[in-house]
Amino acid sequence: MLTLNVNGTRHQVDVDPDTPLLWVLRDTLRLTGTKYACGVAACGACTVHVNGAPMRSCTTPVSAVAGQRITTIEGLQSKVAKVVQAAWEKLDVVQCGYCQSGQIMSAVALLTSNARPSDKDIDDALDGNLCRCATYQRIRAAIHEAARNLG
Repeated sequence: MLTLNVNGTRHQVDVDPDTPLLWVLRDTLRLTGTKYACGVAACGACTVHVNGAPMRSCTTPVSAVAGQRITTIEGLQSKVAKVVQAAWEKLDVVQCGYCQSGQIMSAVALLTSNARPSDKDIDDALDGNLCRCATYQRIRAAIHEAARNLG
């Protein structure tokens, strides 16, 4: 039995300790906002926050994060998160939407640590978050919009 703190709620999960966090979130806890895409931590669709830092959940064994603060897209509550989500809507960032929970999780982590990121800061922070629809310009614009609205 492992204890997980997900979105502020403690959960006891009876899973193999090597099970990827992604599958515990999706299959055991039924939090399906975190997406599976590549399975090798190369695309970012599975990004969650662990103690506030972005982490790829598809390759993270659940035992590695037991007892730590895990936040999924469903649990984002901060002012930064709300501003990022509003900017995403305002600028109509989403095309197919599959990668967007991972994009938003990475953007929130960036703006939490750097309220005035440059284009390079954004590119570096979201490097590895792939978007098959290529909405990268809208993603960057939304992050800049969110940064302006935080100030």
